[in-house]
Amino acid sequence: MNTSYLMIFALLLGALATSTPVFMALFFTGLTGLVLAGIDPQIVIEVLYRSMDKFALVVVLFFVLCGNIMTTGSIVAKLIKTANALVGFLPGGLAMAGVLACGFFGAISGSTVATVVAIGGFMIPALIEHEYEPSFSVGLMTTAPVLGVVIPPSISMILYSMISTDSLEALFLTGFVPGLLIMGAMSLYAWLYCRRRTARTTPRVSFRELLSVLRESIWALLLPVLIFGGIYSGLFTANEAAVVACFYAFFVEIVIHRDMRLRDVKKVVVSSAVTSASLLLIVAGASVFGEYLTFEQVPNQIATLVVQQVSSPWVFLLAVNILLLFIGMFMDIISATLILTPIFLPLLARFGIDTLHFGLLMTLNLGIGYCTPPLGVSLYISGAVVHRDLFYVARSVLPFLAIQIAILLLLTYVPSLVLWLPRLVYGG
Repeated sequence: MNTSYLMIFALLLGALATSTPVFMALFFTGLTGLVLAGIDPQIVIEVLYRSMDKFALVVVLFFVLCGNIMTTGSIVAKLIKTANALVGFLPGGLAMAGVLACGFFGAISGSTVATVVAIGGFMIPALIEHEYEPSFSVGLMTTAPVLGVVIPPSISMILYSMISTDSLEALFLTGFVPGLLIMGAMSLYAWLYCRRRTARTTPRVSFRELLSVLRESIWALLLPVLIFGGIYSGLFTANEAAVVACFYAFFVEIVIHRDMRLRDVKKVVVSSAVTSASLLLIVAGASVFGEYLTFEQVPNQIATLVVQQVSSPWVFLLAVNILLLFIGMFMDIISATLILTPIFLPLLARFGIDTLHFGLLMTLNLGIGYCTPPLGVSLYISGAVVHRDLFYVARSVLPFLAIQIAILLLLTYVPSLVLWLPRLVYGG
């Protein structure tokens, strides 16, 4: 790379390091690069329009709204109650219930941060109240919300498919087996950890009581069934599923559960609009920076350089995992997906790596970054819940990070675990 590339990347890193808003750092760095390259800056207007003129973004906006509806109403509480009724009586049962609840919520919200706030904010105090060790409780409920981006619908997967042009429905299918593996491994660890400790368990519910809980929660449990059943039956597309999910959640919370008032609708919509606008600004800024990368052919040059240095796809994937884990510590998953996907895509064909497989690996890597020190945003959210400093939370997450990284390596080198379900449904 020549010195101008290095200067532009140094400018971007410097802007991010000074807490400049991400969209501004991406926009002005990309604009500076285009000007230095002799490109008419008016092209930025076209780039911004083109970046927003994508129908795939609709699904992101409506899933953000759906997540906010659930946290305002009682769907989240009912999902946690159901999970606790199923496994709460086991050693570590309440911890397993927290993991299951993250899986349930992730199957609706598509966001790690939303899952940390909605589930972690409720479960960490509940675990400590039931005599679970605080460090265990904090570590578990800081890391389990990675399920929010692994189990579909996933906002980062939506953005990846928008760039890679992979089928969004097929990409969603790559997340189910990895999500179940993470849920199973973390639940097993919770059972082994708590079996010899004094954490209280909840009484085993009778079959009649279980039916009563399921009956009370049936409308909440039907939401992921509606989303995925509709998508994979062909009844509606992923974009339409997001809209249907919002109307369903509104109806359930206002008419059936009655835990949400009509006056709350304005607050939920405004909050979702602010979150969505922030996301769209990042998309716009990343598109300008991406235009600079494309014009200078940086992805192709990186691809050529990597191919010259690395000949094995396994070594390449290991290097990418390390790089993405490192980047995930410092950059949010949306920005990282938008910036890095165009860089990595040309490399995948050269190494014979399936783009669906890589999309899942990128999503999981960057999701783990949310709870990786020093800057993982989930660390700060959990720390605020229990009034602990970063060092305490960072130590607490280490065993769970080790579990997730082990699963990441398994998925990296056994791609059939990721691709089995898409191939079963779509062939190939």
